[in-house]
Amino acid sequence: MSASVPEPAVAPRNVRWALLGVMLAMLLSMLDNMVVGTAMPTIVGDLGGLAHIAWVVTAYTLATAASTPVWGKFGDLYGRKHMYLASVAVFVVGSALTGAAHSMTQLIAFRVVQGLGAGGIGAGAFALIASLVPPRERGRYQGMTASVMAIGTVGGPLLGGFVTGHIGWRWAFYLNLPLGAVAFVWCLLMLHLPAHRSPARVDWRGITLMTATICALVLAATWAGSTYAWISWQVLGLFALAAMGTAAFIASQQRAAEPVLPLRVFTGHRNFPLASALILVAGVVMFGCALYLPLFQQTVQGASAADSGLLLLPMMIPVVLVSQLGGRYMSATGKYKIFPVVGAACMAAGLLLLSSMDVNTSRTVTSCYMALVGIGLGAQMQMVMTMAQNSVEMRDMGAASASMNLFRTIGGSLGVAVFGSLFTGAVTAHLPGTGSGGVPDADTLASLPAAARDVYLHAVTRGTHQIFLTAALLCAAAFVAALCVKEVPLRGKPQPVRADAPSKAAV
Repeated sequence: MSASVPEPAVAPRNVRWALLGVMLAMLLSMLDNMVVGTAMPTIVGDLGGLAHIAWVVTAYTLATAASTPVWGKFGDLYGRKHMYLASVAVFVVGSALTGAAHSMTQLIAFRVVQGLGAGGIGAGAFALIASLVPPRERGRYQGMTASVMAIGTVGGPLLGGFVTGHIGWRWAFYLNLPLGAVAFVWCLLMLHLPAHRSPARVDWRGITLMTATICALVLAATWAGSTYAWISWQVLGLFALAAMGTAAFIASQQRAAEPVLPLRVFTGHRNFPLASALILVAGVVMFGCALYLPLFQQTVQGASAADSGLLLLPMMIPVVLVSQLGGRYMSATGKYKIFPVVGAACMAAGLLLLSSMDVNTSRTVTSCYMALVGIGLGAQMQMVMTMAQNSVEMRDMGAASASMNLFRTIGGSLGVAVFGSLFTGAVTAHLPGTGSGGVPDADTLASLPAAARDVYLHAVTRGTHQIFLTAALLCAAAFVAALCVKEVPLRGKPQPVRADAPSKAAV
């Protein structure tokens, strides 16, 4: 077992400059995940393979989710800077290969490579912040990650549409090459962390079991209600496999000398499992809203599909502002419990209001409801990450940060799957001649008789009502969990560095 490593006493003066490269790499992975949606019609027209279109996203999500904890643990063992640089390099290589793909099979395979790199980028960003900044100061810098996530979510569809329409879909991936190179060189030169290598052996058994379990769970969540019915043997079998894999993984982690996901992070303090539940719900809300709010606004409220990214601005701007202001308050006072409590309450209220929308609800009213959800997400996501990091020792920081990203990814996958099933069940019976997923294209919808179109719009409204009501109930449960959080003083209050302070730190 590796020795415990002290928290950084104070944040280096140039930490913002050092983290700019980290944030650039994180932005690339966020943009890439969102760009694909707007580029896919052109990609399918060029490469064919319409039947396999879902795998372009599923392959990326699977690789990201399965690799995230592995990158985090490797960072704890072999150095977080080295692992972050490796993940950026893998992502850039995957981007080059994806842009050069000549068939849908190649595209899917190369998206796996991209997803592997994205898993390390997501896991490493928060761990690097933890390596450079004490928890008391961390809120100021984690607001940067909230800004990156918001920009990526909004800017991805806009960038994908612009690049695909003007210079071709391949450049949606080729643009990652120069920007990724800048991020790599910047991190190489600006991130100054002591070299670290642990003599512990890698827990390959745990990695294998964890990867198989995550793959089974994500596949079940992706296919349920769309490719296969929820009660089909394929979906039930995958859920059963995930349950058995979880049991086997927990047993292996209890025996491993250096477990890939130390169980002590869950049993050491109650705040960590609570934070895991809170960020899982936040992932459900973030991914669900990003997918179904633009759908409702385009279909029912007549918004332009070309502005699909801008439709999320009323939700994303509060995420950025609240994260920044909340981070400064947390750094100044050392208090954080108020944020998950208020965040869950705001999300529950905003989603409940969104569930009340009908065909006559204006886009202005919808934007106000979205802003309330955005306030809740801003108060919750980054503060919960700091709360989790403050609950574990520095030696487990990479594994803990990766676990939080994993729960957010799984929350998004499960949320989109459940929401998709609810939506499809609500509207399928009313759609004469639809596209995939039970949603007609704009031409089909415009060609419907007025009565049929009115029936369909009401069906979409019922579907979104069920989605947001379910999400509101989840946020109500998250509110109860947030009330159980224990306000533990943040470690590492700024103080002068002692001359005899240890010079080594696990990176």
